[in-house]
Amino acid sequence: MKYFLYIADIVFLLFNFSCAKPPEPTKNEDTCYSIGFFSGYASRNFKMGFTTWPFGPNPQDVTDTYQFIHNYGDIYCEHIDSKIPWNAWINNLPLPSEFANEISNKLAKRLDDRPLLLSIGLLNSNRSDLAEDFDGTIPSYVDLNDNKIEEAYFKHLKYLINAFNPDYLVMAIEVNELLLRKPNKWTSYKLLIKHVKARIKQIYPDLKISESISLHNLYKANVANSSDYTNELINYINQMDFVSFSYYPYLKNQHSKLEFQKTLDFVNNNIHKPIAFVETSHLAENLSIPNLNIDINGNECEQNIYLKTLLTNAQEHHYLFVIWWTHRDYDALWETFPPEIKDLGKIWRNTGLLDKDGKKRLSFTSWVNALHN
Repeated sequence: MKYFLYIADIVFLLFNFSCAKPPEPTKNEDTCYSIGFFSGYASRNFKMGFTTWPFGPNPQDVTDTYQFIHNYGDIYCEHIDSKIPWNAWINNLPLPSEFANEISNKLAKRLDDRPLLLSIGLLNSNRSDLAEDFDGTIPSYVDLNDNKIEEAYFKHLKYLINAFNPDYLVMAIEVNELLLRKPNKWTSYKLLIKHVKARIKQIYPDLKISESISLHNLYKANVANSSDYTNELINYINQMDFVSFSYYPYLKNQHSKLEFQKTLDFVNNNIHKPIAFVETSHLAENLSIPNLNIDINGNECEQNIYLKTLLTNAQEHHYLFVIWWTHRDYDALWETFPPEIKDLGKIWRNTGLLDKDGKKRLSFTSWVNALHN
């Protein structure tokens, strides 16, 4: 699979964060390091895992990624957020080989002894319209809930559910960003999802279904009428089987335990359904991308503080699971990206529990301490 094409499609372009560097956090033995972490709990009551995003471009790198997930997680996520073969679904044509091969390769590595979260993208990288087909087009429509769009997306989901047999399904990714960027499409989006979900539930009545929300673009969102925006989304997501968040604190310019906890307090106080963090991570190194005017401090201590804060909340508030985006920095994979997406691909590059050479960070020790508790 050509992973550099995949990352081009998962990147969202509108971030609500300041690019000024915050002060370097002070390392503190009680907050930064992992000694004694999680030992006060009788047993862990939530699951922990990773997406299958690989750290390098070679087949062995992919194999090693799945092996790491098997060794250090008790759930995992296949994240399919690239293109959708709309033309094939609408016109009953053979599936594009690129799509079929991607799914086949993932199925060949299916971890049958681990619960699976299947996250599927409906929207494009900017979360402002439908995802593109493999020829770069999207189907014409009057409203997102047009019959042909509904039927095609139902076929898409059904095909992937049949293939992977997941335990949890995110049937659309970061949907709040559609309301943020194209509010005129929100009503038809909700109708589309309502109809497709009802049809999926008829076939898979026991499958737990959600749509993910980017927490960094929900909590204190930079939007006019923010209270209306927040209330609409809180009411909407509290009707799901479980509430799923993507959360990258540094994209909100959050760097301290207090900031992390305030955001999680917002979640804990407003969500009344089971909670899952379906993709999350935090910087372990400084991030500088001059072409994008991004300059954010990060270090492994701060990353570890975020991880410990998140896992503690997961335990105390009985989250379903936490999925860390990438287990290892993907510098080797990033080197293969074409120049036009290298800047964007760098944003999540240094957020692994292992660095680019596979060296364990403080957060790895915290992860393992919690995993085996």
